[in-house]
Amino acid sequence: MTSRERVKRCINFENPDRCPMSLPAPYPHDFCGAGVSADPEWKPWRTWEFEDCRQWEDEWHNVWKCLPNTSRGEVIEGVIKDWSEIEAYQMPRMDLPLRYDAAREKFAAEPDKYHLGHLPGFPFAIMRYMRRVEEFLADVLLCPNEVNDLQRKVVDLLKRCLDQWATTDCDGVMFAEDWGTQKRLLVSPKLWHEMFEWGFREIVDHAKKLDIAVWMHSCGYIKDIIPSLAHMGMKVLQLDQPTLSGLDFLAETCHGKTAIWSPVDIQRDLPTGDEAYIRARARELIDILGSNGGGFICGYYGDVRSLAVEPEWQMWACDEFAKYASK
Repeated sequence: MTSRERVKRCINFENPDRCPMSLPAPYPHDFCGAGVSADPEWKPWRTWEFEDCRQWEDEWHNVWKCLPNTSRGEVIEGVIKDWSEIEAYQMPRMDLPLRYDAAREKFAAEPDKYHLGHLPGFPFAIMRYMRRVEEFLADVLLCPNEVNDLQRKVVDLLKRCLDQWATTDCDGVMFAEDWGTQKRLLVSPKLWHEMFEWGFREIVDHAKKLDIAVWMHSCGYIKDIIPSLAHMGMKVLQLDQPTLSGLDFLAETCHGKTAIWSPVDIQRDLPTGDEAYIRARARELIDILGSNGGGFICGYYGDVRSLAVEPEWQMWACDEFAKYASK
């Protein structure tokens, strides 16, 4: 069974020969991933280097700040400073056909791997950058019509991106949109259903028409919306903290509809540094989520040192995944 067939069987609950894996060498990796290439005509017109930070402007014209020795930052100046600017705002050319040529070539070079493209964000994440998160969380309550006007533009752009991904021989597309704190959603479940669910459904439905599976990453607690995500046809949820929802809940709610892609829980389990415990948790994920004809992908978290986790501790999980999933 090729990696490509294995992943497809897993996410469709059609009895793969083992759980798929996205692990570092020497362990198996069943995926070929690709993103959207840079727009050849776009150049950042503002960049700054300071002793204590770096700042730059992204393709959407948001300004970011990043501290030294880190790869992550946060928007300090959103492009939409007043809602009156929406109509005139020009979206970046994320749907430019030539920006998908490199992905097409990469997929062609690895025909037996599962081809996973990456969307350039999703509506909530894109909009919160454009307005800055503090303002945007107030906007969803105070300016719902303006938020939906902007969301309409973003959804339409992402659908055009899907049209381009459909030309690349991709099997699925991945997006990252963090919706949870450790205890709750960033907005109420009621507000999520009223304001944001329509965008999710429209994008997922468009992907279905193109025969593209949609994969979602979210950090934090999203248990309240998982039933809706599974029902609408989200094929994979990539969760770094699956225990926040509960493994039994995930197995019951997602069985036959949505697969879970996860490392051993990065907040509860990996930081223990207890080898026997970590290995047991790896087996538990496979037993509960991946033993019903599919449904579980063995994952790996790349930056464990930022969590005060030694890389060796995660390699115990990888080793156990590889051994146990193949039995």
